[in-house]
Amino acid sequence: MLTPEENRALLGIARESIALALVRSRNADRDRAGRREYTGGLAEPSGAFVTIRMGENLRGCIGYIESTMPLGDVVSEVAVKAATEDPRFMPMTQGELAGATLEISILSPLKQVTHVDEIEVGRHGLLLELGRHRGLLLPQVATEYGWDREKFLEYTARKAGLPPDAWKQPDARIFTFCAEIIHEDAE
Repeated sequence: MLTPEENRALLGIARESIALALVRSRNADRDRAGRREYTGGLAEPSGAFVTIRMGENLRGCIGYIESTMPLGDVVSEVAVKAATEDPRFMPMTQGELAGATLEISILSPLKQVTHVDEIEVGRHGLLLELGRHRGLLLPQVATEYGWDREKFLEYTARKAGLPPDAWKQPDARIFTFCAEIIHEDAE
């Protein structure tokens, strides 16, 4: 668990990184010049996702399941990718950023499940792997849509580009993870 100060710092890093990326030319290097030095939880390696919303609507969501980079750098990088590289959306504009709300999900390590009864909807996120296909849904997605365990598994399979019942295949691998969620309050 991060401190409230670290939570605020991560949200600031995400917003600042997006703002800097949006003022740069698309051809310019979007990475910050030089990495920052972090302390505490921001220095620890971790996977994280950044979700961007405009009102209630999704505007972008990208992340890393695992990383060897410090959490602060992961959040900076995936925030920019969520704003500019999510293939479901056009790149965000400078004008949109002021009305956007950011949410950061810091991921725990993955744990492979041996039986789907181990999955706790509302607590666990899911990663489904089958062959070269992979699909991931964050824990809050099932709660937002009111899904039960089976629906959560079906939509994770769809996210992987697979049929909804692909999670039942004997060679399907299902992993759970938890997420610490940090959310900007919509004002």
